[in-house]
Amino acid sequence: MKIKQFKDAPLSHFSYALVSNGEMALVDPSRNPVPYYKYAEEENAKITAVFETHPHADFVSGHLQISKETGATIYISEKVGVNYPHRSFDEGDSVKVGNVTIKPIFTPGHSPDSLTFHAFENDEHVLFTGDTLFIGDVGRPDLREKAGNMKAKRKELAKMMYHSIQNKFKDLPNDAKVYPAHGAGSLCGKNMSDADSSTLGNERIGNWAFKDQTEDEFVSEILKDQPFIPSYFGFDVDLNREGADNIQSSKYSIPLKLNVNNIDNELLVVDTRDEQLFKKDHLPNSINIMARGENDKFETWLGAIIEPDEQFNLVLEGIDNFDEILERVAKIGYEKQLKGIFTLSEKITNSSEAFDLLSFDKNKEKYTIIDIRNASEVLEGKIFENAHNIPLNELRKRIDELPKDKPMVVHCAGGYRSAAGSSILESEIDKVSVYDLSEDIKKYKS
Repeated sequence: MKIKQFKDAPLSHFSYALVSNGEMALVDPSRNPVPYYKYAEEENAKITAVFETHPHADFVSGHLQISKETGATIYISEKVGVNYPHRSFDEGDSVKVGNVTIKPIFTPGHSPDSLTFHAFENDEHVLFTGDTLFIGDVGRPDLREKAGNMKAKRKELAKMMYHSIQNKFKDLPNDAKVYPAHGAGSLCGKNMSDADSSTLGNERIGNWAFKDQTEDEFVSEILKDQPFIPSYFGFDVDLNREGADNIQSSKYSIPLKLNVNNIDNELLVVDTRDEQLFKKDHLPNSINIMARGENDKFETWLGAIIEPDEQFNLVLEGIDNFDEILERVAKIGYEKQLKGIFTLSEKITNSSEAFDLLSFDKNKEKYTIIDIRNASEVLEGKIFENAHNIPLNELRKRIDELPKDKPMVVHCAGGYRSAAGSSILESEIDKVSVYDLSEDIKKYKS
C-alpha cells in the first residue's frame, strides 16, 4: 500500500490517501477535494472509498462532495446517525481497497462514535487513529456535551478513552504505523508532538496515555488544562453529520466589491489585513483577524470570535487573497454567513490611535491593561500584575466587565491576538482610547 499525508497547517489537520492496485481511499478529508483529485490522477487511481473516523469539530469534511463527484462509498459508524448515502462501518466489518483490508476499531473517548481504521496488507499494518490517538497525546473528551447524534459528558468520555487506550490497541503489533488526524497546534488535544506520525510501539513507550495508571488517574490527567472550545466546534460537528454543500458553488456565490469607501449594511466586518494596514485605515465596526499566511490561525479565531449564526462582511488586502481566504472561511463552514467580500479604497480615513510605548512604560497605572490570553496561560504567570484577564474568545461578551475610566491597553503573548482584541474594544467602546501593545509585549515577558 502507498500512503500520502496531506497537511492543513493552520488547523494542524492531517488527512490521508491510501492507494493500492489502482484504487484510492481517503481518510478524514478536508473540505476541498481538489488536492485529492490531483493525487488520484498522478497515481492513475480511482477514488472508491472515504473513511470518516468521527464527525469532526474543528473543520468541515468534504466526504459528501467527494462521494457525489467520484461515486466513492462513505464509510462511517452507524452511531454517528447520518442520513446521506453511506455504508455503516463498525467493529466486525471489513472492506478491501485494492489489496489492502481495512477494518474499523471502535475507540470512543474523544467522541462517543469514534473509529480507528486498521489497514493491513501482508505484514504491513497502519492505524488511522483520527482524534483518538495522537502522537504523544490522546484526543480531548469535552467536545460532545452539546453536539452530535450521541452526546456524552466529558468525564464519561474520559473513562471511555481510558478503556480504548488500554484495550483496543493491545493486540496490534509495535511496528504498526500511527497516522493521526491532528498534530501540534490543534485544539483537539493539548500536548501533541510536532511529529506527523509514529509507531504503536513508540507510543506505548512515550505517550502518557499508555502508562500504567488507574482510571481515576487517567481521567484526572486528561480533563485538566484543556484548551478553550471555539464557538464553531459544535456547529461543525452537526454540519459534518449532515454533509456540507459543494465548496466551489458555496464559495463563489458570495458577492465581491472592489475599492469601496463604505458598506451598505451594518454587519460586523472581519478585516483580514496585516495589523499595520488595519490601524492606518479601516471601516467602522471592524475586527482585525489577520490572515497573512498559514502561520496565522485565522480559521480558529474567526470561529472563536464570530458565532456560527452571525452574519459578517470580509475585507481583503487585495484580490490576490480572494481564493485563499474564501477557502479558509469555508474550511470551518462559515461561508453561508459571509454576506460580502470587499477591498478598500484609499479614501478610507478611519484609523486607530497611535500608541506611545514610552508613556505607557513610565505610567502603567494610568492605563487599564487587558490580558486576552487563555486562562491556562495566565496561570503560568501574569505579565502585568493588575491586568484584567478576559480570553479573546470571550471578550465580545464580557466587555461590560471592564472599567472605562482610563485608556485601555490590550496584550496577548506574542501580538497576533491583541490585534483582534484591541479592534473589538475599539469598535465597541466610545470615548475611551484603546491601544494594542502588539509585539512590544515581548519586552515585558521574563
